Amino acid sequence: MNNILGLLRLRIKRGINLAVRDTKTSDPYVVVTMGSSQKLKTKVIKKNCNPQWNEELTLSITNLEENIHLEVYDKDTLTVDDKMGDADIDIKPYVECLKMGLDVLPKGCAVKKVQPNRTNCLSSESCCVWENGKIVQDMILKLRNVECGEIVLQIEWIHLPGSKGLAGA
Repeated sequence: MNNILGLLRLRIKRGINLAVRDTKTSDPYVVVTMGSSQKLKTKVIKKNCNPQWNEELTLSITNLEENIHLEVYDKDTLTVDDKMGDADIDIKPYVECLKMGLDVLPKGCAVKKVQPNRTNCLSSESCCVWENGKIVQDMILKLRNVECGEIVLQIEWIHLPGSKGLAGA
């Protein structure tokens, strides 16, 4: 608990046009890793290249400089699961918004816009938005090392009582 700055909730919403790895479709799931100690995964969605996960995964954040890595796999029964692409989430722009110390904004107010570039995996512009008393960031990530596919997700900071918080970063 000494090193934890807070928690980051990832809402893995859905996949778009994921690669076919079985005969006509895939059985995709997402593996989220941060550093060497945290690894989480979504459930498998059978026979669907446009899966709806709508799952929340929570990571303990100890280093704001560390990217979050996503890998998408096709679940296979008799063989090793097939890779369906990967992407990284850079949380630094989101953390910048959190450190602004904003308190009360109109619902839906955009705090920051993040443009896709060569150093991030964004497929389109991503906004950090004030929602229900918190800043969230919705994003669509373009998968790398694969012919097609995107992942739609949202990130949200959760203050952990007794943690260092962002001020300790």
